[in-house]
Amino acid sequence: MKLHELKNVKGAIHRKKRVGCGEGGGHGKTSGRGGKGQTARSGGSIRPGFEGGQMPLYRKLPQRGFNQFNFRTEIAIVNLGDLERIDPAVTEVDAGILFVNGLIRKDETAVKILGTGEITRALKITATRFSDSAKAKIEKAGGQAIVA
Repeated sequence: MKLHELKNVKGAIHRKKRVGCGEGGGHGKTSGRGGKGQTARSGGSIRPGFEGGQMPLYRKLPQRGFNQFNFRTEIAIVNLGDLERIDPAVTEVDAGILFVNGLIRKDETAVKILGTGEITRALKITATRFSDSAKAKIEKAGGQAIVA
């Protein structure tokens, strides 16, 4: 068998659907788009929940409750054990240093330092919040916990 002798399996190739070419083809007149109106037009689509101008169900039903999700303050969390990965030459740690070292995603977010892990060197850490155990461990190692 050679490359020029290869053929597709029977049924692998389909004819292109020809719409609007007479009623006998099954896709004549409206070309499978149904009747006239918005849905028959090119680019015409109706948004989800639209009921043809009738008051939609989601507006008929009462809305109850309130959600604080949009108004939350995002706080990045960093464990004390993660601070050991920072270059030993660095003595002052803030959000910018944490961002550069890949410990937080954005340098402008609020940062809370938690006490998981151990810290072996004296660091001057500036953060939005500290847990009590983190503050105690930082001061025990000879460092400072500064609330910004």
